[in-house]
Amino acid sequence: MGASTPPATTPSQTVGPFFGLPGGILWADGPEVVAEGAPGAFLLRGQLLDGAGEPIPDGVVEIWQADEQGRFDHPADPRPESSSWQGFGRCPTGTDGGFWFRTVKPGPLPTPTGQTEAPHINVTVLARGMLNRVVTRVYFPDEERANAADPVLSAVDPARRGTLLATPDDQGYRFDIRIQGDDETVFFAI
Repeated sequence: MGASTPPATTPSQTVGPFFGLPGGILWADGPEVVAEGAPGAFLLRGQLLDGAGEPIPDGVVEIWQADEQGRFDHPADPRPESSSWQGFGRCPTGTDGGFWFRTVKPGPLPTPTGQTEAPHINVTVLARGMLNRVVTRVYFPDEERANAADPVLSAVDPARRGTLLATPDDQGYRFDIRIQGDDETVFFAI
């Protein structure tokens, strides 16, 4: 055998594309955590933005939250009347980076140390160029007292806490997520 040229290595790849896989990352109920017309239902809308403030049209935003009584359908929830609701939604971003969820406001949550977390929604973001997901939370501006006592929110630099607060709008709340740069959303290591 003569000398041959070794095969070239391929370049590093990032995660994606997300949406071309049948039955892949999409969720059957999509962004509908609760049905339209459900008591207390509202829309949580926003945009996924890059460091320059440009929309990210090929991302996935998902939420997981407690029900109105602060209960999860999860084996780690020690309360005997644990909820049977899923509290999960997943939404691909549109060409404008937009996403939305129809949900309800969760109740406050007890912590293992006896504290109480303010009502919040957990958010996961997957997008181009990101090998790992990022995780953040949405807090509600009308929960000032609960937010002030929340152990997670209290650990965030006061100058950055605003990146975790939703803004009321005519259909519910708005929560934009900026992946990096000025006004980057606070993300948590989990």
